[in-house]
Amino acid sequence: MLPTSMPDSLLLNAVLCALLLGAARSDIRSLRIPNRLVFYGAATGLLFNCMLPAAPGFWQALAGLGMGLAIMLPLYLMRAIGAGDVKLMAMVGAWLGANAMPGVACSTFILGGVLTLMVAVRNRTLPRLLANLRNMLLTIFFKMTMHEMPTLDAGLPVSAGKMPYGVAIAAGAVTYLVLAAAGYMELFQLF
Repeated sequence: MLPTSMPDSLLLNAVLCALLLGAARSDIRSLRIPNRLVFYGAATGLLFNCMLPAAPGFWQALAGLGMGLAIMLPLYLMRAIGAGDVKLMAMVGAWLGANAMPGVACSTFILGGVLTLMVAVRNRTLPRLLANLRNMLLTIFFKMTMHEMPTLDAGLPVSAGKMPYGVAIAAGAVTYLVLAAAGYMELFQLF
């Protein structure tokens, strides 16, 4: 017999996956994630977390929203990702809660790296990507030694292409949900 919370959990995950699919689709088509989608998605996540017994709860969801912002905001400030990506990760946090966010972030960053490499190989821009990565790391190192805020777009004359990072966030969140449902939570226990 399934636990009584199983339908609630399935409902939460299904709605979140639908929102993530919409965000990824929009990001692929236009390199933008609509504000309406992430704001309504975050509000709905907070609301569902208040109403459903299997959900983490309002305060855990609010903390997850904050963690999603905190995880992605430094990358936005360094101009590595767009504001829509930050808001999308915050929306994911509103659905899954703070305890899930380290695992979602790890999955997102790993899959984001893999997707970036795949896009670079497909577009035949891998040498440019590697040269840009070297330049970015050197720039970050030197700016930090000078006590300046690093930006990832400084000194990059030729782009290796754009990758819709909303796809990586969606893939990371879904991967986390699948692995968590399969009982592999120990993969995400960092401490």
